[in-house]
Order: sequence, then structure tokens, then C-alpha cells
Amino acid sequence: MSRLPNPFRLAILAIGFALARVGLIDRERVVRTTDLAWPRIVTGIARMSKNAVDVAMVGVAVGTSAVAGVGFAGPFWGLAFAIGGGVAGGTIALVSQRYGAEAFDELGDAVRASTLLVVVVSLPVTVAFWTFPYELISLISSNERAIELGAAYLRIVGLGVPFAGLNLVGSRALVGCDDAYTAMQLRAGGAVANVFLSAWLVFGMGLGVEGAAWGTVLSNVAVAAAFAAGLAAGSLPGVGALPVAVDPFGSYRNPEMLRDLVAIGAPVGLRNLVWTVAEFPMLSILDVFGENTVAAFVIARRIWGIMNTPGWGFGLASSSLVGQELGTNDPAEAEAYARDIIRFSVATYVVSAVLIALFATDIVVLFADSADSPEVPIAVDLVYAACFAVVFQGVSGGAAGPLDAAGDTRIPFASQFVGMFCVSIPLAYLGATTALGLWGLYLAFVAETTVPAAINYWRFRTGKWKAISESYRPDAAGTE
Repeated sequence: MSRLPNPFRLAILAIGFALARVGLIDRERVVRTTDLAWPRIVTGIARMSKNAVDVAMVGVAVGTSAVAGVGFAGPFWGLAFAIGGGVAGGTIALVSQRYGAEAFDELGDAVRASTLLVVVVSLPVTVAFWTFPYELISLISSNERAIELGAAYLRIVGLGVPFAGLNLVGSRALVGCDDAYTAMQLRAGGAVANVFLSAWLVFGMGLGVEGAAWGTVLSNVAVAAAFAAGLAAGSLPGVGALPVAVDPFGSYRNPEMLRDLVAIGAPVGLRNLVWTVAEFPMLSILDVFGENTVAAFVIARRIWGIMNTPGWGFGLASSSLVGQELGTNDPAEAEAYARDIIRFSVATYVVSAVLIALFATDIVVLFADSADSPEVPIAVDLVYAACFAVVFQGVSGGAAGPLDAAGDTRIPFASQFVGMFCVSIPLAYLGATTALGLWGLYLAFVAETTVPAAINYWRFRTGKWKAISESYRPDAAGTE
């Protein structure tokens, strides 16, 4: 999978080999993990950078109210990834185990069932965003200008929700078959195209926040079409052969696959939904602080998103590699992979956090219309808090990977729920209503990663996930 001497791959390998030299992880596992993780990390950086650029462009073109408005619309757009990510969580578990067992007919059934499910559950969301955008944004804020701009953005960007979900399914299907590189080419290429489209529509066409929304929709449509064509043909021009081909005319209504997708994917979707739903009360609390704090938080969360991309890569690498070993009935090797990937993930997060902290002010200024904007110092302090907190995301995401691969997805959902709604949001509320002030927001960042890290790692250490995986392995599906 290491088709190019990519600097991202080389940097991650350097971290892994350093850990291998001191005996913390196995050298061969470093290479396999890196080859799956780095393309997903690059995809994540491209996607999160795209989101950050959207915010920066509307901030420069329209002003602080536009940043706040797009920020208010952000949790709603996040529903696309909660829904799509939930279905895709089931996809990678089923696909990776069947790829490891060479059960390719069942693999195709899993991909088609995932396609049907993600479309069915995402279309109602699109309808709601198109019909009630103003009412939805009004649930979060009373800032009339920000509501108007957020509603204009949400109404259009909602059209991309089904396509974003399909992109996640296509990506996870390829990653489950050891091909994260092609998934990166398509999704990262789409993110780059999105930036250029949005820039032309925002500045060239003068469409403001609506231009940024249309750029997101059009790029997601193009990427979904590429995934569909590639998986149907088993290859793509300019990319080459894919590890699998999926007959697009096979049955999409496979009751066993749909049941397994729902059983595995529902907790994954709910876990993703925790992040999204939590933003609603969080943004309402931030509205009490004022527009500048809302804008600062939106900026900090975009930077957080970029810092969090190592977890996307290592989490998917863990799900794929652990799932493949479980598919070959080798739980001991599956656990060994999981332990090494957790250590690898944490070390990579530390490097990422240090780099962002060193240049925090310079990065934040890119999102404001001037270095003297009042949201800048608030955002910088929030970024520092995020740099500390994000290291624990390496433990949380790394430990969730093997649980996801095994189908043991309820505990990671519960851990995220407890961290966000029982600890993080209450701390933010205390900051808004007591003398704790902005320290409540700093502590909220830390709580949303440390609590899930502790719970997920505890669950991983129990080893129960290995027994749970037995009911989702290919031979189990065939005997139901």
C-alpha cells in the first residue's frame, strides 16, 4: 500500500520505528498499521482543513457573524457523519472479517446492504434541513444575523448528507480490504476540490455562506460517484485495480446483513451522534459568553479536528487489522495488534499536539479578519487546552478500534456519552454561570477525552470483545 514515498507515511513510520527500537511495539506491525493509517490521516487532514478553510473564507468574506452562523449549522451537518459513520462502522467490521476469511460473496452483500441502509436513514435528514433550516438554527442561538446566515448554509449543505454517508461506506469498505490508499485518493481529492469550488463560489461568484455550502455538496456528489464506479468495476482510471469488485445488481435487501449492520452500527452512530448532539447545548452555553466566544470556540474546534486526525487513521487501521485477525480465528494476534496500535496512536498524538501548540497563535490568526480581532486570544487559549486534551484521544480511539472490529460497540458509545453529557457540558455550563469562566471551557475539552479514554481502555483490557466477535464472524453468519 506504500505506493509513494509520502512524507506523512515517512513521519508516522519514524514515530513507530522509534517505539519499536525501545521494544514498545512490533516493527512489522508498525509497517502494516502505518500503511493503513497514513492515508486515512491525510484524508482527515484534508477534510478538516477543508472545514477550517470554509470557516476562514466566510469569516473574511462576510464577517464574525458568518463564522458563528456556520458554526451553529455545523452540528446539523455533523448528523451526516453520525449517520454515515454508524453504518460505516458496521461495514468495516463485516467487510474486514470477510476479507480476512476470503468470503467475498458475503463481503459484497455487506457493502450493498450498507448502501441501502445509509440512504434510507439519511434522506429524512436532508428533507428536514431543506424544510426547517431557520427553525433548527434558532434552537441554538438568538443572534438574528447568525441565524439567517446559518440557515442559508444549512438548507443547501443538507443536500449533501446522503452522499457524505455513501462516501463513508465506500471508504470503510476499501479500508476493510487493506486499501486505505484509494480511499484517501478519492476523499482527500474531494476535499481539495471542495476548497477550490468554495473559493470560486464564495469570492468569485459572491455567494458567501451559500457558496461554501454548494462547494461541499458538489464535491461529495463527485466522490460518491467515484466510489460507486470503482467498486462496481473493481478499478478506477488513474487509480488502478481495487482489492474487490461489488456487483451493483446483486440483492441489497439481505436481512442478516442488515441486522448485523444495525446491531454493530447503531452504537457507533450513537457514539458519533454524542459529539454532534453535544454541540447543541454547548453552543447554547457559549451564546451566553457572547459572539466572540462562539467564534473562538468554532475556530478552536476546527483546529481540534485537524489535530484529531491521527485517531481516525489508527482507529480504522485497528478495526481493519484486528477484524482480519478475528476473521482468521486468531484472537491472540488481534489483541497484539490492538495493544501496539494504542501505543503508536498516543505517541503520534503527542507529536501532533506539540507542533500545534508551538504555532497556536499563528494558526488562529488565519481564521480572523485581523490579528486584533477579539476572538483571537480566546481561541488561542482554547487551542492550548485542546492540545493537552487530544493526547487522551489516542487512548480512547485506539482502544475503541478493536471493540469496533469485534462488534462490541456499546461501551465506546456509553463512554462518549458519559464524558460529554455528564462531565464536559456541565463544566462548560459552570463556566458560563459562575466565576469559573473560560476555565470551564478548558476543562470541558479535557473531560471529553479523558473519560472515554479510561472507560474504553478498561473494556479493552477485560478481553470480552474477543468473545463477542464470534457471533459476527463469517462462519457465524452462515449458520444463523
